[in-house]
Amino acid sequence: MIRVLLAEDMGILREALAGILALEDDLEVVATVESGDTIVDAALRTTPNVAVIDIGLPGQDGLSAAAELHERVPACRTLILTGHARPGNLRRALAAHVSGFMVKESRPQDLVEAIRTVARGGRVIDPQLAFQALDVQGNPLTDREAEVLRLTASGAEPAEIAGKIGLSYGTVRNYLASAVTKLNARNRVDAIRIATDAGWI
Repeated sequence: MIRVLLAEDMGILREALAGILALEDDLEVVATVESGDTIVDAALRTTPNVAVIDIGLPGQDGLSAAAELHERVPACRTLILTGHARPGNLRRALAAHVSGFMVKESRPQDLVEAIRTVARGGRVIDPQLAFQALDVQGNPLTDREAEVLRLTASGAEPAEIAGKIGLSYGTVRNYLASAVTKLNARNRVDAIRIATDAGWI
């Protein structure tokens, strides 16, 4: 019997997934949670073989929770579900030792088979997402440009960033302008979107 933990913040979807998995003779849902910061505690209590985790959880995002789960409950393998097929998320997932990565548009039976594959020690990656990740070119940003863009994404203004990392206001603005140009973005917001989707910040 494959013991499954489900982490999904949308109640209807969480219950629907639990119901689908309950129809399988070899799967047992041993825990359901709705926030990322409750995953590890639930796993320690219920010892699942596979954790199916939504990437966009409140409290702690799914990928951060998966990385912590790998450290504290290494016997539990993880399968990430995402509604946003971003290549950068796939790279983060692999770095977090995730065993499976699927889009929510997948068929229920594909999810069931993915859980079985992951439980056996295999890996499952949505083919479309894998191709998108291969299509992404190398990161054109310097470390400093990425840092400035990351701080801007967190809501910091150029003057605040300058004080935080010890640069002049003008230098920070130059790094932002350079990042926008390198990413062929329309503006800073567009540059942040492009860099985030690609996994560069």
